[in-house]
Amino acid sequence: MVGNLVVGLMSGTSLDGIDAALVSIEGKGLETRIKMLNFLTIPFPAQQRKDILGCMDPIKSNVAEISSLNFTLGRLFADAVKKVCQSAGIAIEKVDLIGSHGQTIYHIPNPYEKYVKSTLQIGEPAVIAYETGSLVVSNFRSMDMAAGGDGAPLVPYTDFLLYRSKDKGRILQNIGGIGNATVLPRDSELSDVFAFDTGPGNMVIDELCHIKKGEAFDHMGNWASKGKVHKDIVDDWMKMEYFSKLPPKSTGRELFGTAFTGKIVKDYAYLSDEDLIATATYFTAKTIADSYEKYIFPKVNIDEIILGGGGSHNLCLLKMLKGLLPHCRILTQEDVGFSSDAKEAVAFAILANETIHQLPSNVPGATGAGEQVILGSVTFPPKGDFKQVLKGKDLL
Repeated sequence: MVGNLVVGLMSGTSLDGIDAALVSIEGKGLETRIKMLNFLTIPFPAQQRKDILGCMDPIKSNVAEISSLNFTLGRLFADAVKKVCQSAGIAIEKVDLIGSHGQTIYHIPNPYEKYVKSTLQIGEPAVIAYETGSLVVSNFRSMDMAAGGDGAPLVPYTDFLLYRSKDKGRILQNIGGIGNATVLPRDSELSDVFAFDTGPGNMVIDELCHIKKGEAFDHMGNWASKGKVHKDIVDDWMKMEYFSKLPPKSTGRELFGTAFTGKIVKDYAYLSDEDLIATATYFTAKTIADSYEKYIFPKVNIDEIILGGGGSHNLCLLKMLKGLLPHCRILTQEDVGFSSDAKEAVAFAILANETIHQLPSNVPGATGAGEQVILGSVTFPPKGDFKQVLKGKDLL
């Protein structure tokens, strides 16, 4: 397949590192065809992870730190592009396009007090463009918010392009830092698609592992499998207002971040580490199953649930989901020929491809936007984008 060489970059709420997917993309819209060429996750240096968390904290952060980190992350994202190309044996000069999600440091889907609906992703695209010599599309969420949406989730558009089926109703469940579900009815049009954040994915689990075990995550769900689930605690957490809010809706660290986890550690200090991790794991499973029962199953006949994201490797979480959803066929991305880990990075490569073709790529049924809009800001490399012009793809 001959197409554009595109690198998709994703750094999510779990803060485990930068995902870089190198793909070949041919076509656009419903005719999009992709081939995965390489994928890497480059872990954040400890200091940068600490700096990101600091910038996310509205009390500790300041504009100087955010300004500096914006450029630091730009260089780290550029290095990720270089590494994924080098690992694949492909010269950086051959990359046509980069789609960079950036690092979300704050997200306000619902206005409150003096704060308007807004979002902020950092990782300076000018630095990425300069360091790689490539055209960069970034800042994907802002235009959807300008159109009245939450700016999230954005992956449902690429789910629709890659996973729609004439004879199967599907849920694409991503379990990253936050969990989100894309609903694809049988033989659906884009207007039939809806999506929303189900609640915490790995975020609470990972933070507990960091605090209690000094590790970044629960490998394969080993610690959770050794603990006892305290369902009464989960029932109490399920009373949070977010879970009764109708979709479309989105959430993040502002609700399930360090403050939430810190309170858990304090309130349930009498629980063993394994019990606490097991209970948090069940909480993720319960939020997913409960969301389906309330907001999906009454509307759509579902044949398959396809899991992606780092949480799909958590065997204890998968076992819990299957126990809560015994009548559902639950698969992973690998079962349908894709990569669970690479899903979101690939998605932003595809979204960037749509942007340069001036095609809208949000899903109003997922974000709540008033209309479909073209997403992203385009940053040219320092001396122009002659590759695109020579290919007859002049953007002007």
